[in-house]
Amino acid sequence: MEYVYASLVLHAAGKKVDEAGLAGVLKAAGVQVDEARVKALVAALEGVNIDEAIKSAAVPTAAVPAAAPAKPEEKKEEKKAEEEKKEEEALAGLGALFG
Repeated sequence: MEYVYASLVLHAAGKKVDEAGLAGVLKAAGVQVDEARVKALVAALEGVNIDEAIKSAAVPTAAVPAAAPAKPEEKKEEKKAEEEKKEEEALAGLGALFG
């Protein structure tokens, strides 16, 4: 992933995404550079309009579903466990009354 991020950094800075630039960004970030991966990425991005790719990959925020609420079953299990604990405590207290 860091290779893709490095290419996006170069693009955002208005620099050409080439092997030397990509390797430079990765080295500056402290990443051990794999030259084969650099070459493959540069070759894959050849002729790609990065701005258009970003726009087509962007998802409108309205289309992103909200976080799923907690499952009702989990809540029921928690409530049952709490109720059982309360019952046990109540019974223990009654047992002390009758000796």
